[in-house]
Amino acid sequence: VEGAWAAEGKGETIWDRFGHENQAFNNHTADTAADSYRKVDIDVYLLRGLGVNTYQFSISWARIFPSGQKDSLNEEGALYYDNLINALIESGIQPVATIYHWDLPQALQDKGGWTNPSIVAAYKDYAAFCFHRYGDRVKSWNTFSSPWVVSHAGHGTGEHAPGIKDYVTASYQVTHNILKSHAEAWHVYNDNYRKTQGGKVGIALNSDWAEAADPNKPEDKEAAERYLEFMLGWFAHPIFIDGDYPEVLKTQIEKKRNECPSSAPAVLPSFTEEEKARIKGTSDFFGLNHYTSRLVSSSVGGCTPGPEGVGDFQAKVDPSWPATASDWIYSMPEGLRSLLTHIKTKYLAVNNVPIYITGNGMPTNDSGDTLNDVSRIEYMRGYISEALKAIETDKVDVQRFTVQSLMDGFEGNKGYSERFGLHQVNFVDGYRPRTPKQSAYFFAQIIEQNDTHLSAQSEISLSY
Repeated sequence: VEGAWAAEGKGETIWDRFGHENQAFNNHTADTAADSYRKVDIDVYLLRGLGVNTYQFSISWARIFPSGQKDSLNEEGALYYDNLINALIESGIQPVATIYHWDLPQALQDKGGWTNPSIVAAYKDYAAFCFHRYGDRVKSWNTFSSPWVVSHAGHGTGEHAPGIKDYVTASYQVTHNILKSHAEAWHVYNDNYRKTQGGKVGIALNSDWAEAADPNKPEDKEAAERYLEFMLGWFAHPIFIDGDYPEVLKTQIEKKRNECPSSAPAVLPSFTEEEKARIKGTSDFFGLNHYTSRLVSSSVGGCTPGPEGVGDFQAKVDPSWPATASDWIYSMPEGLRSLLTHIKTKYLAVNNVPIYITGNGMPTNDSGDTLNDVSRIEYMRGYISEALKAIETDKVDVQRFTVQSLMDGFEGNKGYSERFGLHQVNFVDGYRPRTPKQSAYFFAQIIEQNDTHLSAQSEISLSY
């Protein structure tokens, strides 16, 4: 949403490059986006109107360190986040900061980006700067948001920046370095800032819910479990269980290596014992971005790279599930409740941290009556209701529900064709005016009734 892609010393990011190379929908770019860089007061005014008590936003690495390295500090960029954070606090809104949400400095990408082990030290320096500069006011940190998408779409399918299509080695190497980077950031905070600042540091993992296409077939149930391990477990198992990848992931990849001696479809790096110890337990909460579900059946994946091939499963949706403007998001609210129970049982039995829903939402098309977004209201109603059932009936400790998003923005390779916002942004008008949609009024009503309908521990909040 920030725009201002080259303003006041900001460095180029991989998404700037991706857009300028005309790889996004209709040659859209994030050059101006919603122009939030110049509209802090307006955006905070919108937040006050909704009545939210937290606002989740991302910090752009290249706006602070244009080269990605700490010696390139851009004070103008750092000041932007000071101003945003201060404006939020003055309005009684807690800032929730995501340190990395996909926009790697291009200068680091030119050196291999997330596939280069040297990025761990660069990210550690960047995270340390964020804690030092903003941690007196920011008490909730996501080290990464949806890192699976970085590995899968950025380095597997190549649909996202930096557009690398290498699901055999690059995507697994990227996850490896992201996990090490996350752990280092957590330790920096734990060792140097926790005592004085008193905040929490975690990671926002994205995952669908997966269930057996035929519940009477044990092989489909096992395939659904593999789906979850290849998506959520890939990141959650090392952080929340034992510092290493899930056994299913390792055995499945080893099986493929034996089946495909001339062209193994996946190469999984391994952690040292020291690295496992360093990664295990490095999250003060379980952050979850969740949007949709899948019905999964067992299949023979052969030697095809990618999760379905390596994982020997096929995924589909039920045609009765309401569709959205996205070809992958279908509304199935019950899946959220099932996923929350799964997370509680599988990942929080030993390290019982709270769950924060760090992102949930759906896009509508940029056509027709865009302000009367009834489908978004029904989606929100369903998913918030299922989260409440998980809290009240299943006794899952969900302490935050973050709706995505405050306003329409640049949606990666989809450009501006998909709209996630509670507020419409006019991307044709140079001023980028915002207009509340029906969902904004609906959400404000939920916030107003929060005390009546939510347990005292829960918050409903908003991400950019």
